[in-house]
Order: sequence, then structure tokens, then C-alpha cells
Amino acid sequence: MKAHNAYLMDCHLAGRKFHDADLVWDYLRVGQELRLERDLQNPHDPYAVQVIYNKDGEDYLLGYIPRGENRDLATFLEMGWDSIFRCVIASLNPDTHPENQVHLTISIRRHEDAGEKNKKK
Repeated sequence: MKAHNAYLMDCHLAGRKFHDADLVWDYLRVGQELRLERDLQNPHDPYAVQVIYNKDGEDYLLGYIPRGENRDLATFLEMGWDSIFRCVIASLNPDTHPENQVHLTISIRRHEDAGEKNKKK
């Protein structure tokens, strides 16, 4: 049996308290897929990668992939390979420090699956 995703990394959601997470907190669920987007205008991190939640056609910036863990992702996103990544919420813990409230798992989609995702756009 062929795997549909290959594990890449786990990380926390950086900057969660500075962005839109509070606006959509009640809608976030473990296993929910989020979108990764390159942020070329970020003055704080030259490799900034945004984590985006879409609700009813509206995008919400939840935060970022942590600095120091985002360089390879940023490079691939800049090269147009956004559809190969699958980013999901691995855990939610509202009772801890904001930087530890949301943990993400990022995997790489199987080539055929990434192509199907592109067709749906």
C-alpha cells in the first residue's frame, strides 16, 4: 500500500497571539488542514511562512512556522511547490502559553495527491 503523505516535521505555531487565531479559535480542530504561504514582505524573518486558516472563503492568519525551522519550506513555497505540503493541527491546548497552544504537523503529499489538490483550486 502506498503512503499518501510522508512526515516532514512538527512545530508550534509562532506568533499566535499577534494575529487572527483568537477570532477563529472556536472553529479550530485537531486534524484540520491549514494552508502555508510564503510571506516575502515580513521584516522580522527573511524565510517567513504564514499559516492560514480559511473559514467561509475568508483567510485568517493564525501565525507562522517558527524562525529557524522554516527555511526549506520557504524555499519550496517560493518555487511554487505549495501544493506538496499538508499542514494540519496536531494539538490544541488553550490552557498553556500562547506559543504552545497550537502544534502543527507538516507532511509532503504523494505526487498524485498534490496534483489532485492543484486541480481543485
